[in-house]
Amino acid sequence: MAELAYVNGTLSAIESARVPIEDRGYQFGDAVYEFIASYNGTLFCLEEHLDRLERSLRGLDFSPIPRDGIRKAILMLFEKASISRAGIYIQISRGAAPRNHLFPKSTSPQVVMTIREVEEKPAELRKNGAAAITVEDFRWGRCDLKTVQLLPNVLAKQKAIDAGAFDAIFISEGIVREATSSNFSIVSGGGIITHPLNQNILPGITRMVIIDLCKELKIPVHERFFNTEELFRADEAFLTGTVTEVLPIVQVDRRRIGEGRVGPVTQRLYEALRERAGA
Repeated sequence: MAELAYVNGTLSAIESARVPIEDRGYQFGDAVYEFIASYNGTLFCLEEHLDRLERSLRGLDFSPIPRDGIRKAILMLFEKASISRAGIYIQISRGAAPRNHLFPKSTSPQVVMTIREVEEKPAELRKNGAAAITVEDFRWGRCDLKTVQLLPNVLAKQKAIDAGAFDAIFISEGIVREATSSNFSIVSGGGIITHPLNQNILPGITRMVIIDLCKELKIPVHERFFNTEELFRADEAFLTGTVTEVLPIVQVDRRRIGEGRVGPVTQRLYEALRERAGA
């Protein structure tokens, strides 16, 4: 078992991996990324992550990159590392070129990856739920593309940690969007309410799986806008994400959500997700 890096076809220890100083991902945030996790030695939703990666690349007007080549590189790295519960980070930049805002006329994309063991969320959070704060959404206008332009997310996450919370939830003119690295949903009247897919939130893979599981479990799902008033009246609330999985939020801005403990719908969805993933 080894944590490894992949840089344009070359494997190495993560500490020794290097990319050019004029990489456009470093200088302009001109790059997209994905994060894929495995359970018991099997990558979960690999093709769905590749679908989203391709969508992000198209959204930034990247030249086409063969999907099969990216898939083979991921699987090769996964096999070499031999980590049962792995997290693979994939980043593709437009390439390295002399610094210029204009797209370079001829350059090759930089494909870098790392693989590490997934750092599981503390069992206490799963058992007791987590707290969050709300922050004004000051991100760029294409949150549906998974780019490396994450400074607003970083600042919001740090603000949450400094306030003694687990995460921050972005709010725009009273509308609840999502958290810093996870989608956000509430439970009201036994059904799920989650922000509709548009340019203001990321089309989460785990979000997609949860909606599908809700169909199997006969849990109503409403993809619509909801505001902070509905949030504070909700019975339950939870985050969804590749590593977050389904994480209960029991307090927002120091106000209790529902009964202030992990609710039955959230717990049921967490168990169903783990079962679907083969955990």
